[in-house]
Amino acid sequence: MDTQVQRLVEHTWEKFSTYDLSQRLLIAISGIPGSGKTTLASSAVHALNKKHHDSRHTLFPNSPETDPSNPDIAFVVPLDGYHLTRKQLAALPNAEEAIFRRGAAFTFDAHSYLDLVEKVRKPITPETPTIYAPSFDHAVKDPVSNDISIPPTARIVVFEGLYTALDEGGWRDAHTLMDEVWFVDTDIETATQRVAKRNFAAGITKTFEESLARTKESDMRNARDILDHRLHVDQVIPSVEDETWRSEEEVQVENELERTATQADNEASAEEVRRQQMMRMDSIAALAADGVGM
Repeated sequence: MDTQVQRLVEHTWEKFSTYDLSQRLLIAISGIPGSGKTTLASSAVHALNKKHHDSRHTLFPNSPETDPSNPDIAFVVPLDGYHLTRKQLAALPNAEEAIFRRGAAFTFDAHSYLDLVEKVRKPITPETPTIYAPSFDHAVKDPVSNDISIPPTARIVVFEGLYTALDEGGWRDAHTLMDEVWFVDTDIETATQRVAKRNFAAGITKTFEESLARTKESDMRNARDILDHRLHVDQVIPSVEDETWRSEEEVQVENELERTATQADNEASAEEVRRQQMMRMDSIAALAADGVGM
């Protein structure tokens, strides 16, 4: 496990150990596009669930490692499901800008997100129902209602997204309900490259150069908004260039770009060899015409 994730998991587990059975520990993870917040959230939740199951097995050595009566307690809720739908964006007064800037704070439903956090924040009782959050279907490019379940057994809930620490209406109110807020810190240039590669891999643009330009015009405008209007955070986590923090798609795109660059270099080298050969053949032909060497 990455040492940063391990430190955060130990810190979270220690804090969670002080909570009673009616309490949930709520964590929000924020960061600019391409910072690695989604991967961090997934890694932390996986490690917290493993720690939960290991501790249970230590207390009850004869219990099975996979025990249906001992479900996971940590869950991730991405904010992607709170994108406005394409139909909603098209109905906005600034529809053209909203569609191009999709991913900016004003293209999200912050108040519906706040409503979810308020429900999850309530104490757990025998009557507590399963709470549902929306997901995002990248195939249809729109949210899917009630697709992520948060069962009554969920004791640690991690909300991850760009604006969980944004000082604006809705986001600000949800921020006050969190037990902890983490911010994954990275520089703009590194984030730009990561997002451009990711968008290119997703087929959003036809070329990497087009993806890079779009990232600078849209995603990094959002990044500056996040940095300029960030609320208090409890943990600032440096983003690292580590394979465990990179998605499979990012690795594939980077490999493809390297392969393309190598191919281009090879083609350029081959073209240079052909050019030299042609020059040599032209020289020989000229010499032959002059009767030299014959």
